[in-house]
Amino acid sequence: MKLINTGHSFHYEMERLTIMFFPGESVQVDRPVEPGEDLAETVLSREGEIAHLLVRCFRQGQWLQRGEDVPLTGVPDEEKELERRMAVLLYRLLEEVTGIHPAWGILTGIRPIKLFRSLLDRGMTLEQVQERFRQDLLVDESRVRLATWTEGNESKILNLSTPKSYSLYVSIPFCPSRCRYCSFVSHSIEKAKKLMPEYVNKLCQELRVTGQIARDLGLRLETVYFGGGTPTTLDEEQLRQVTGELAQAFDLSQIREYTIEAGRPDTLNREKFRIMKQAGVTRISINPQTLNDSVLQAIGRRHTAQETIDSFRLAREEGMDNINMDLIAGLPTDTLESFQRTIEGVLALGPENVTVHTLSVKRSSHMGQEGAKAYETMCLVDGMVAYAQKRLTQEGYEPYYLYRQKNTMDNLENTGFCKPGYPGYYNVYIMDETHSIFSVGAGGVTKLRDPVTDQIQRIFNYKYPYEYISRYDQILDRKEQVRTFYEQHWGSFSE
Repeated sequence: MKLINTGHSFHYEMERLTIMFFPGESVQVDRPVEPGEDLAETVLSREGEIAHLLVRCFRQGQWLQRGEDVPLTGVPDEEKELERRMAVLLYRLLEEVTGIHPAWGILTGIRPIKLFRSLLDRGMTLEQVQERFRQDLLVDESRVRLATWTEGNESKILNLSTPKSYSLYVSIPFCPSRCRYCSFVSHSIEKAKKLMPEYVNKLCQELRVTGQIARDLGLRLETVYFGGGTPTTLDEEQLRQVTGELAQAFDLSQIREYTIEAGRPDTLNREKFRIMKQAGVTRISINPQTLNDSVLQAIGRRHTAQETIDSFRLAREEGMDNINMDLIAGLPTDTLESFQRTIEGVLALGPENVTVHTLSVKRSSHMGQEGAKAYETMCLVDGMVAYAQKRLTQEGYEPYYLYRQKNTMDNLENTGFCKPGYPGYYNVYIMDETHSIFSVGAGGVTKLRDPVTDQIQRIFNYKYPYEYISRYDQILDRKEQVRTFYEQHWGSFSE
């Protein structure tokens, strides 16, 4: 599919919208078109105070088009409104061409709840925001309800943050094996095991430096989150070393949450749970993705569903009373029936958190190389997500955060559900960009936020463990940018 844009600067938004309707196909923007090629075209022209919008599509030998004339007199934020109207025209046309009806309408961003809240903050009533989502952004009624419910729960968490709050992310970019859908910079433990001792030592030093900066600035640590990768690929001594160093470097007396992703049962044992519990970890993730053994095999996991269940029960025996489980709708070879069995199996375990992801086909993943074949289960995804939401809410779980990713099946969402009193605070803070997130380790991105201007400054660590180790002095030099940022914006951080 070729996409041609003429007379406007809305190229990125039109591209993202077009991709939604042609999953697995390559969408080439503003390239020469050969006779007979599939084509979508958006055109904006002006005549005095009138803007002429035209969209058209050539598909399977047939042309379809839509147009609109927009009077510009008195239109506030003219360019943004014209972009929205062009998006609506393109959405309606491609909906007709493909028969696909994306539930989030013309929204292509990853933070629909943040948009929902920003409209409330501008003075719109709840009913006005809901109507804008329905009528102006073409969001399906089911997603308007989900956005309303989620935003109400998110706001309670956001209100706990203060100008001097921050969170800490610790990156452990190693996994037992790489899943077919994964695009994270993580390394198979077989290939990278020799790097781990030195990586852990460098990580501990970065924790000390970062903790000292936070103490000097008088900041308050709200949440700690170990991600990756799979943090529990660390052996017992390494896990004890990192958690012990963190406890020495940071003031943990006021934290609301301390999470370690313990996602893979093939990396877990009783001793690791004991180390985490002794370190003050309050929340872990044991992530089955599916409880179907054939699906696990299809995505490249080297464990069984029973091992996940056994790990969950072992965690309970060791006193872990806040457990999250991640599930993915749309995995290769999964069916609606087997996904429903996964949901029922997870509900039988009774975790405090369940995060339901829609499969995102990333270009750098193994699945991303398969093109349209990777989307074979897309027709089932809406039913999977709907079933998960229905059963979880029936069992007393509520949505507390939500985000979207590019190239998701059916352009659906990832939603975190929790039992009352058990939200994942870090998830909300990182997705909303509520306060600064200090990141340590390979691939970590520190995000510094000015609470008044909402300005975000990013400080990047090197992605790969070998780079992190070999260029470590540069990483420590960059850490001083944290101190500089706070000193420059200090007036914004008064309590």
